[in-house]
Amino acid sequence: KYYVTTPIYYVNDIPHIGHTCTTLAADALARFAKQQGKEVFFLTGTDEHGAKVVEAASKEGVPPQEFCDQVSQRFRDIWPRLNIQNDYFIRTTNPKHKEIFSRLINQLYDQGEIYKKKYGGWYCVGCEKYITEKDLVDGKCPDHNRPPIWQEEENYFFKLTKYVPILIEAIQNPHSPYYYQIEPEAKRNEVLSRLKDDVIDISISRANVPWGIPIPWDKEQTTYVWIEALCNYYSALEINNRLDFWAKDMEIDHLVGKEILWFHAAVWPAMLIALNLPLPKRIFAHNFYMVDGQKMSKSLGNVIAPEEMIKRYGVDGTRYLIYTSFPHTNDSDVGWSRFTEKYNSDLANGLGNLVSRVARLCEKAQLEHKPEVQFECPNEFTHAVNNLKFDQALAYIWEKITQVDKTFNEQEPWKQSGEALKKTLRTSVTSLHEIAYLLTSFLPQTAEQIKEQFTGEIQARTPLFPKIDA
Repeated sequence: KYYVTTPIYYVNDIPHIGHTCTTLAADALARFAKQQGKEVFFLTGTDEHGAKVVEAASKEGVPPQEFCDQVSQRFRDIWPRLNIQNDYFIRTTNPKHKEIFSRLINQLYDQGEIYKKKYGGWYCVGCEKYITEKDLVDGKCPDHNRPPIWQEEENYFFKLTKYVPILIEAIQNPHSPYYYQIEPEAKRNEVLSRLKDDVIDISISRANVPWGIPIPWDKEQTTYVWIEALCNYYSALEINNRLDFWAKDMEIDHLVGKEILWFHAAVWPAMLIALNLPLPKRIFAHNFYMVDGQKMSKSLGNVIAPEEMIKRYGVDGTRYLIYTSFPHTNDSDVGWSRFTEKYNSDLANGLGNLVSRVARLCEKAQLEHKPEVQFECPNEFTHAVNNLKFDQALAYIWEKITQVDKTFNEQEPWKQSGEALKKTLRTSVTSLHEIAYLLTSFLPQTAEQIKEQFTGEIQARTPLFPKIDA
C-alpha cells in the first residue's frame, strides 16, 4: 500500500503553479505506484480555518463559509482538468474532520501533553504564526511584506520541547522506532539544526479567532489553524474507512513546500508520537517557482495560473512543463517564453513529430501491430521517479525518443519497401510503445493515445502537440 498527500491548500488564494507542482508531483507518484502494482490512496484538499480566511472573506464581502466554498471549488475544478486522480479531497470545514480532530486533541489534553499559559509575541496574520524579531526584514515579515502585530493572550500549548530528543533520534537513526526521512538532504539538515537550537512549546489555541474548531474543553478558545490542519492526513483516512493506510511500516509520503516544512517535519511527528500513532515514512519539501527572476506575486501581476497554461499548452503540455521545471532542491525560474520554447522543441518537434512520421509510413505500408512485449521500468528511471527527480526521469525518456528518431533517420524507411520496410517500422512502433509505457505517470493522455494509435491498423492522426507561435 502507498499513501501520498499534498498539503491542504489555504483558501486565501486561488490555484497557481506552486499548488499545481505539488499536486502533479503526488499524481505522478500515485500513478507510478499503481503501475508497480501497489494499492494507492492519494489525498489533497483545502485548509479553511483561521484569521487569514476571515480577512480574505471580509475583503470579498461574504461570510467565511461561503468564501471557503467558492475558493475550494476552484481547486476541486482544476485538478480533474489536469487529469489529476486524487482519491479524496478533504475540506477542514467538513464536520467529520472536526469531530476526529476534537477527539485527537482531547486525547493529548487528557494525557497531559497540553497546558495553559500567558504568551506574548509578534504574530504574522499572513503566515498564521508567531515569528521572532530576527525573522523580520525592515520590521516586516519577508514572505508577506507587512509588519507583524504584537499579540498577548492566554493560550494552550503543546509540549513540543519534550519530544525534541526523540525527534532528533528519529531523523538521524534508521533503527529508531520512529525513524522518518526528510528530503532533500539540505531540508533535513535545516530541521535538525532548528531542533538543536531554538525550539519552544507551540501554541495550539487562539482567544480571538472565532473562525476555527473550538477547543473541546474550553469554548472560549479556538484551535490554532496549523495544529488542526496537520490532522487532515489522518482524519481523511478515517472518514473514508481507510485507516489501513495509516498502519505501522506503511509507505506514507507527505509532499510540501519548503515554507511549511517545520510543521510537517517537527510538530506533526511529535503529535503522532504523543498520540501513539505511526509516523509518515518521508516528508519531501520542494522549493519555489520564480517568474523571470522575480518572486511570484499578485502585486507584480506575474502569477502563473494552471488554467492559462492549459489554454496555451493543453493538459499534457502543461504537465510536461511543470514536471521538467519541478523545483526539487533549488528555486525554479520559469516564464512564458521559456515554456513555449520547451514545448515546441521537446513536444511539438520532438515526441509529436516522431509519432507523426512513424504513423504516416505505417499507414502507407498498411502495417498492423499487435503489442506483445511486456515492458518494465529500468532501475535508473524508477529511482528518479521515486526521488521526485522528474526532470531526470523525463530526460531518460527523451534520450530514448532522440535515439529512436536517430535510428529511424539512419534506416531511411521511406526508401525501403516490402518486408524490410515492415521490419524497420515494427522496431520503431515497439519503441514507441515502450516510450508510452514510461510516460504513463507523467503524460497519461499522451501515453494512452500512442498505445491506441499504434495498436491494430495504424493510421496517421492530427499531431499530438501542435506547434505554437512564440
